[in-house]
Amino acid sequence: MGTSVGAMNTALLKDSKFRIHKFHGLRPDHYSTTLTRFLHVLPPSNSSSSAIKAVSAPVKPDTSSEAKRSKVEIFKEHSNFIRYPLNEELLTEAPNINEAATQLIKFHGSYQQTNRDERGTKSYQFMLRTKNPCGKVPNKLYLAMDDLADEFGIGTLRLTTRQTFQLHGVVKKDLKTVMSTIIRNMGSTLGACGDLNRNVLAPAAPFTRKDYVFAQETADNIAALLSPQSGFYYDMWVDGEKVMSAEPPEVTKARNDNSHGTNFPDSPEPIYGTQFLPRKFKVAVTVPMDNSVDILTNDIGVVVISDADGEPQGFNLYVGGGMGRTHRVDTTFPRLGEPLGYVPKEDILYAVKAIVVTQRDNGRRDERRYSRMKYLINSWGIEKFKSVVEQYYGRKFEPSREIPEWEFKSYLGWHDQGDGGLFCGLHVDSGRIGGKMKKTLREVIEKYNLEVRLTPNQNIILCDIRRAWKRPITTALAQAGLLLPKYVDPLNITAMACPALPLCPLAITEAERGIPDILKRVGLKYNESVVVRITGCPNGCARPYMAELGLVGDGPNSYQIWLGGTPNQSSLARTFMNKVKIHDLEKVLEPLFYCWKRKRQSKESFGDFTNRLGFEKLQQTVDTWDGIVEAPSRFNLKLFTDKETFEAMDDLAKLQNKNAHQLAMEVVRNYVAAQQNGKGE
Repeated sequence: MGTSVGAMNTALLKDSKFRIHKFHGLRPDHYSTTLTRFLHVLPPSNSSSSAIKAVSAPVKPDTSSEAKRSKVEIFKEHSNFIRYPLNEELLTEAPNINEAATQLIKFHGSYQQTNRDERGTKSYQFMLRTKNPCGKVPNKLYLAMDDLADEFGIGTLRLTTRQTFQLHGVVKKDLKTVMSTIIRNMGSTLGACGDLNRNVLAPAAPFTRKDYVFAQETADNIAALLSPQSGFYYDMWVDGEKVMSAEPPEVTKARNDNSHGTNFPDSPEPIYGTQFLPRKFKVAVTVPMDNSVDILTNDIGVVVISDADGEPQGFNLYVGGGMGRTHRVDTTFPRLGEPLGYVPKEDILYAVKAIVVTQRDNGRRDERRYSRMKYLINSWGIEKFKSVVEQYYGRKFEPSREIPEWEFKSYLGWHDQGDGGLFCGLHVDSGRIGGKMKKTLREVIEKYNLEVRLTPNQNIILCDIRRAWKRPITTALAQAGLLLPKYVDPLNITAMACPALPLCPLAITEAERGIPDILKRVGLKYNESVVVRITGCPNGCARPYMAELGLVGDGPNSYQIWLGGTPNQSSLARTFMNKVKIHDLEKVLEPLFYCWKRKRQSKESFGDFTNRLGFEKLQQTVDTWDGIVEAPSRFNLKLFTDKETFEAMDDLAKLQNKNAHQLAMEVVRNYVAAQQNGKGE
């Protein structure tokens, strides 16, 4: 697998149109320009927050002219470690905050938004995103988030593709109340957005197996290592009171270690300095085979390597993954992470820190679309990147260990944890928890005092369930539409969509609101599955470039179609068609899926089929498609005993873009599910 990933990225590197030749990073010894970092005198402030008077980094020699910097870099430099002018903007009567504060509040875990469905005066609101390493949500925090959604949000909770909550609709005057409530209930939003390390992913399944436990512990430690230290978050939302648990001593030791020049001495931010990172940074940790975290889409992928007795010994590292791109700008592209090497388990924090520092000092800060680490690696090549990282790490990486092929794990349904308890994975369409589902989940989680895990596929896991509780919990959940996986359409189980319209300012078209209808129009049988992912813009939040069928918004009611990802999320899809209008989707999807059904090899996935057949033949199939020749219609005597019943069902089905047989089967399945509640899978 590693070889194929490297080969794919090498091919991109050799293509001149993908090569980014110039970087404006922080290190003058690599480039002719430098970003000089020093303390700036802050403008007068009415805020009670005290200024941090510390140098963020040694002053570097000036070399002729100052490097070009993006506007966000200047905002960060003048912010007093992500405080100013946000602290002042939050005190004004205006419903919104200014441009600089809008960028800074991202570091606190929030985005300013407006409802784009509304015309006239803009109704400003804020989306808050939590930070939950491994997707862990304490019982107390879940109940608090549920309350906050009703009291200050839009009445729903959104599960994200990075194992966090999103809370929409919070107005400016309520921000401090909501933030402080999250903090005081064992939660945080610090670093959920912004130019720093985001939420660290790990398999959500609460298995007690050694490698799973170790992966989750490692994710927690990496999250702690890369968490901001200057106190701006707690100053802003809880008046400087730090509400946090003590971190492991090995994390503190690794952060403070400066034996290889990784740190800014005497800075409140020893790893980040005043400028933090050039862009967002994403890390995931997993065990061999378990690709529930889309491991190769992250800046750093960390894979636990165990010995024959199951004892963790170290980690394989992958670097340079990332999804974001810009339409029709070929120098931007999604990229898979590639192998960097192996490190023993006691070195993992130092290795991760070395990688982060390499990106910090060398990633582009002039043009944000090229600021992710994938572009640095694509420009340098993996060998040069490894060499620089090793200087910060202080030793050579060992060769990567062999691991088996990846598998996608959903963890839906009932499973043994390994400690006598059970966990239950529940599918949530597009991660949106609302209505009766929200009310029932709250009742079950509160009644049984359950801990919760969020998955990278926008689903939820209820943990630590006693066996005696299985039947009543199953019954309650089914009545709210939270069914066992065998009663959920396989298309829905693997599908993902970003929120997009109406609240995301970057959305070009629909995603979450459009995916239910699009999945119905795909036209597969109930027992067939294809990984479908939809985003409203090319930034790739739902990772559509890993899907077998990716739909990426590229205009109003229009999508770019990507094909060729695989069910285990180990290869990139490619652009198949541009600007396909939503009402023309059948003209493309119907011939593609009909061809797959007729010509696929035994158990061949749709993604593998499209790669084998090739895009040229697939395009010919679409261009020459005349439709399926249907046999004369007849009544399905197994379901309908009379013409009147058939016609009534057919009329109802048309309202849902289905045929009578599909709707009847759905009714039958739901009835069977209701009758079998509590009887297990």
